[in-house]
Amino acid sequence: MSHTFMGYERLDGSFGTRNHVALIPTVGCANEVVRAISSRVPGTAPIMHHQGCCQLAPDLELISRTLVGLGKNPNVASTLIVSLGCEGVSADNVVNEIAKTEKRAEKIVIQELGGFTRSVETGVKLAKDMVLEALRKRRTETDLGNLIVGLKCGASDATSGLTANPAVGVCTDLLVAENATVVAAETTEVMGAEHILAKRAVSEAVAKRILEIVEETETRAKSRGVDMRGSQPTPGNIAGGLTTIEEKSLGAICKAGTSPIQSVLEYGMPPKKKGLHLMDTPGSEIYVLPALAAAGAQVILFTTGRGAPQGFPTVPTIKICGNHETCLKMNEHIDVNVSGILYGDESVRSAGHKILSFLLEVASGELTKAELTGFTETLDIYTKGPVI
Repeated sequence: MSHTFMGYERLDGSFGTRNHVALIPTVGCANEVVRAISSRVPGTAPIMHHQGCCQLAPDLELISRTLVGLGKNPNVASTLIVSLGCEGVSADNVVNEIAKTEKRAEKIVIQELGGFTRSVETGVKLAKDMVLEALRKRRTETDLGNLIVGLKCGASDATSGLTANPAVGVCTDLLVAENATVVAAETTEVMGAEHILAKRAVSEAVAKRILEIVEETETRAKSRGVDMRGSQPTPGNIAGGLTTIEEKSLGAICKAGTSPIQSVLEYGMPPKKKGLHLMDTPGSEIYVLPALAAAGAQVILFTTGRGAPQGFPTVPTIKICGNHETCLKMNEHIDVNVSGILYGDESVRSAGHKILSFLLEVASGELTKAELTGFTETLDIYTKGPVI
């Protein structure tokens, strides 16, 4: 049986599951203006961060690439870029790159407009016009070949690797079988299990890269004179019953199902082919969710054992949990309850089909708990170099 969803077709041929007008600062100094514009214009989605200046060239390039990806995401109908005017990231470059998708991209520069008040007034006028344009769009039916799904886990516990993660793995295989693209993030959630994933790589080069990103992550930690296993698993993971990073990783990689791994993506880079991909990111959702959105993910599957509430402004983030107590206590944040697996009330496979069914509803417009609560603001872009 082939599945479809109702999406917003863009001029570049992609399909969005949402139809937002994105407000994106090129530097953290512009966040207040972005927040003020958004508060005055319903239908806008502020994507705030704290990067963009006083950083080395490789980080500025990564930040710029990520901002471009956020604007290009199919869930974004148009983008308003807000620049301070003296930052390291080029606002013109970000606007021009987003415009290559043939969607509208505008910018305002706070220093040129004379400060907060006039910038907000100008931004509100532009944003209102963009929202009116976006409202003219209607959903149309399309197949799963036009869907990119991101994978993330957070606030994991002992139930995560037994219930939610393997159930998402079933969903991942179902998606890949229907020509969808899936991107699994979090290098720190692979450590100790990287050799297992490397065996599934489509080539020796991909297998080598899987091993390299783990080694590079460990090396960065050791360069500070510490073993990262003092920070992973986290205190919350340990309180939830996880004892080692290897144990955590063996459960975490279950999200990736059994499909071949096509490539290893750099932070925020979009995949170039269908199928399953890994992305080199840290573990914190604050940094991971923007990377998946910048890669083009229109929906994110996010498993949690203890209850991680964070979503993303432009990409619906589905929270999946297999801990019965968490599903009760954190109900306002959990979208899919798969705790029945532990009690024998449902199989991992049936739970995977349940996740896919809800994913298709969300892709066609059903709101997630994170969207309903508005828990989508605390985000940032991951950088590797010093602030100078």
